[in-house]
Amino acid sequence: MKEIAKRVFNIEIDSLKSVANSLDEQFEQIVEAILKTKGKLVVIGIGKSGIIGKKIAATFSSTGTPSFFLHPGEAFHGDLGMVDHDDLVLLISYSGETDEVLKLIPFLKWNKNVIVSLTGNPNSTIAKNSNHHLFININQEACPLALAPTSSTTATLVMGDALAVALMESRNFLLEDFARFHPGGSLGKKLLTKVKDLMRTEALPFIEKSASFTDILLRMSEGRLGMVMVGGMDYVEGIITDGDLRRALLKNPETSQLTASGMMTVNPVFINEEEFINTAETLMLDKKITTILVGSSVERKIKGVFQIYHQ
Repeated sequence: MKEIAKRVFNIEIDSLKSVANSLDEQFEQIVEAILKTKGKLVVIGIGKSGIIGKKIAATFSSTGTPSFFLHPGEAFHGDLGMVDHDDLVLLISYSGETDEVLKLIPFLKWNKNVIVSLTGNPNSTIAKNSNHHLFININQEACPLALAPTSSTTATLVMGDALAVALMESRNFLLEDFARFHPGGSLGKKLLTKVKDLMRTEALPFIEKSASFTDILLRMSEGRLGMVMVGGMDYVEGIITDGDLRRALLKNPETSQLTASGMMTVNPVFINEEEFINTAETLMLDKKITTILVGSSVERKIKGVFQIYHQ
């Protein structure tokens, strides 16, 4: 079974290399055409090509190119009304002769849409009736019967990814842009949520400079943040983490001689509450800390505490 799997991988990898080597100026022209499009990118296909088309449309939409998938059967029965004359239409058909797709071409020409096609036959009807064509030049299908679309669908999918990435880079599409289209994901949360939205403000653990080792340990346990602050909300003199406690014990096992003033870090790291949590996490990773004080490092006045493992 592993040998069969390896054979499939190798056949599809060879096919991808073949498609990559056959890329010509048409690819650049298509990227330019999409960039100039005032409307949306409409992806059309049926069967396995339709399934791949749905993924391609989703990738375009999430990376800065407004796009949607249109089933050719539904299109032929009224959904063509969704296609505006400013839209660019991407037709996917490996044979280039898919009847359901062919039936839409007269309307698309009448509607003055720019037509781009992805086929495995540059001499096909669909290819010849397109403004731009990309040749999916595979060596062979991975299916031993050469019937089930395998290498061809993989190559089509990767071609769609190549277009999407080329468009992303052409538009200088950034992490922040990606996050705006994925507000519910972890990246969107990090790039769009501010520190003030997730910081802890209630029951913060404070202690005095003269506090003993036992007092510090009890207050740290009560605070459930793995740290205590020396001072108060209006002025933080320092911070003591559970790591500081362990290091202090290694230096001096006699706990009766340990006080907060001797263990605290006098220059804790601060961040403004208006910063995004992605900025906070980057700063914390750089400083190799898991807790950051929210407030002003000049006034040493805090509004809350932010911890990286809250995310």
